[in-house]
Amino acid sequence: MVRVRIAPSPTGFLHFGTARTALFNWLFAKATAGRFILRIEDTDKERNRPECETDILEQLKWLGMEWDEFYKQSERGKIYKEYLLRLLSENKAYYCFCAKEELEAQKQSMEAAGLPPKYSGRCRSIAPADAETRFRNGERAVIRFKVREEKISFKDLIRGEIHFDLGLMGDQVIARDLENPLYNFVVVIDDALTQITHVIRAEDHLSNTPKQIVLYEAFGFNIPKFGHLPLILNADRSKMSKRFNDVSIEEYREAGYLKEALLNFMAFLGWHPKENKEVMTIDEIVKEFTLERVQKGGAVFNLDKLDWMNAHYIAKLPNDRFAELSAPHLPQGWRLTDRMIDSIKLRVKRMSEVKELTAFYFNLPDYPAEQLCWKEMSLKAVSGNLAIVATILQEVGEGDFEKGNLESILIGKTGSIPKGEIFWPLRVALSGEEKSPTPFEIMGVLGKNESLHRVRLAIEKCA
Repeated sequence: MVRVRIAPSPTGFLHFGTARTALFNWLFAKATAGRFILRIEDTDKERNRPECETDILEQLKWLGMEWDEFYKQSERGKIYKEYLLRLLSENKAYYCFCAKEELEAQKQSMEAAGLPPKYSGRCRSIAPADAETRFRNGERAVIRFKVREEKISFKDLIRGEIHFDLGLMGDQVIARDLENPLYNFVVVIDDALTQITHVIRAEDHLSNTPKQIVLYEAFGFNIPKFGHLPLILNADRSKMSKRFNDVSIEEYREAGYLKEALLNFMAFLGWHPKENKEVMTIDEIVKEFTLERVQKGGAVFNLDKLDWMNAHYIAKLPNDRFAELSAPHLPQGWRLTDRMIDSIKLRVKRMSEVKELTAFYFNLPDYPAEQLCWKEMSLKAVSGNLAIVATILQEVGEGDFEKGNLESILIGKTGSIPKGEIFWPLRVALSGEEKSPTPFEIMGVLGKNESLHRVRLAIEKCA
């Protein structure tokens, strides 16, 4: 059975890049009837923030990526210590007593000689019993794993055959001490003991893979299959800036992006379906998802494309759901009617825009009289045309005051006047805005009395 995992650190909120990695793992698990595992990598006690762990869990649930199993590294310290001691007892790891100043001097010397900067192996020669005594007597030391000098290769599920020269790496530090193991060590222990079959992660983890493979081999663990996802790139194909990649999912939610749009957009950042589609539901994506269709090259983050996709999903919302999703973005007491929603729904890219797009329905903004003028119209001409409109509207019954009927009546009775000279002043009079729904839609929302009131206020402005 396929077993995959996502392993975020609670040192920050769940951001876009991690969410995309989680999605690809979740999709692969769903597509293969496998298991999706969440592991919180919280061994960094100084930087961990409880609110970030809460956020990670909440945002994954909101996106619909429910996990099948859950682990926390902070609860597994005894396990890590047991395996560190095992490596030490088998002489596959050793205590390194070199001071930071010594290591820095070694590094600079090797770089000056044109050699790859790696640990010299100085403490390798200390007898294990002597090293153990020194360590127990309080001498500070890290634990290094003995890396053999040879070339290794593995087949990446996305990138194909990858080769590494271990001779360039040197003996790696796997723990600060027995109580504080480091990333590459704990990842191997956790992935092995939870029987992870596929490690699907971002391309920037590629350099960690050989460091982890040698540890798998040292313990005799089964080595999982690795797949490294393409980087997320800016529009100019430069590496993705933190401006977008490190934006938290919560910030996207607060901006009014729907989870359906985010999931669709994320899935297409590095993966493509068989046909040339741009919009797919998450169920449709699961049915088509394979790692073979994940691209090697970087995936370009296009914010305009995300906005377009979000607008597509917003336009398909039933009005009751639209009202529900827009409520957190509106002042208390504002209630959207179906007619209000119908008048703006196709113009909304993010739910956070709804307040601005509907504000004039609740409070007519102050606007300069000149805004009522269509092209070179005079205020006197505007006043005259609005007076004609007011007379026509006065004759329309309250029950007939709806968009289609009003459009037919006004066009029919003002046919001799250029449309712009009638409907631009009318729309501004009703909304106070330069951009808004049509005057017929607005009047259908406002009703007869409020529409006439606003038209008469505009006539007064022209005086």
